[in-house]
Amino acid sequence: MPRKALPRIVSVAPGKKPFMLRVRWDTGDDTPVDVSGLINSFRFYAPLRENRGLFRRVRVGEHGTDLVWNDDLDMSNDTLWRLAQEQSGATMSADAFRHWRESRGLTLDRAAKALGLSRRMIAYYEKGERPIPRIVALATRGLEAAE
Repeated sequence: MPRKALPRIVSVAPGKKPFMLRVRWDTGDDTPVDVSGLINSFRFYAPLRENRGLFRRVRVGEHGTDLVWNDDLDMSNDTLWRLAQEQSGATMSADAFRHWRESRGLTLDRAAKALGLSRRMIAYYEKGERPIPRIVALATRGLEAAE
């Protein structure tokens, strides 16, 4: 079975908002990627939290397979591609998510319970105020299959 190759990073520039990047891929796509969740969650990225100047020095690593800040800090293209897809709604749109819930006759509360999320998060997803993570999109498909 042939392996699907991930797009490679062609160029990167820091965005105007904190921890935002503008990533150009070899597919021709040019996507904004918010990496604040990763940077704020992992101790590994503490130097980027503490030094915004360092964050702005981001560059494409060898062969376009990662982004690099220094010899100790990098972020892989697969992580960035996944974030870009989630944040653009490519994994599941807000309309598709709402349709999934309504077509099963689920209230916001029941959908939240079924997915192990808060009611507020379900509302955010439906309004398009938060990107729907791939794991949530996959869970909706898993619940469909179980019916």
